[in-house]
Amino acid sequence: MMSRETSFSPGSNLYRPPAQFFRGCLGRFVTGVAVVTFDAVTADGSVKRHGLTVNSFTAVSMEPPLVLVSIQRTVKSHDLLEGRPFAVNVLGAEQQALAMNFAGRPTPDGAPVWVEGGHAPRLAGVLSWFDCTPWAAYDGGDHTLFLGEVREFDYRSGDALGFVDGQFSTVHESTQGHESLF
Repeated sequence: MMSRETSFSPGSNLYRPPAQFFRGCLGRFVTGVAVVTFDAVTADGSVKRHGLTVNSFTAVSMEPPLVLVSIQRTVKSHDLLEGRPFAVNVLGAEQQALAMNFAGRPTPDGAPVWVEGGHAPRLAGVLSWFDCTPWAAYDGGDHTLFLGEVREFDYRSGDALGFVDGQFSTVHESTQGHESLF
């Protein structure tokens, strides 16, 4: 399974398991940072607003318009997302505090400003957003792959918040927009 040879045996304090190297390899891939938001009914019957920071988000299909988010099964709100409309909020470079807030490390300047979406709540001021209804959910090992059909979407200009090698980074907006590609 592992392609990297280590010189330390499993009994050594310097040994690192293959999963740690795998994670390190994955961490070299630069991703954007997004927050998945949704409303869910809690055990006491009340509706509660939820959000979680993700960097595993991708487009799946243009027709119909589908996106995918991969959510770890051990995340507290994982089970609440199943079958629920959700929004994917792609963060701008200046929104690191918002990313940390929904990663479970809130700061005073990371408090969200909510916007009522057509199907799910979303966050104000994000770089782009996708309002989705549930399409499918698939087993992805220790994650669930949630597909959403995009019902509404929009974007603004600005640099994106990126994540690489365990650190936030800035992905600068191109001087030419994507429209120049078509």
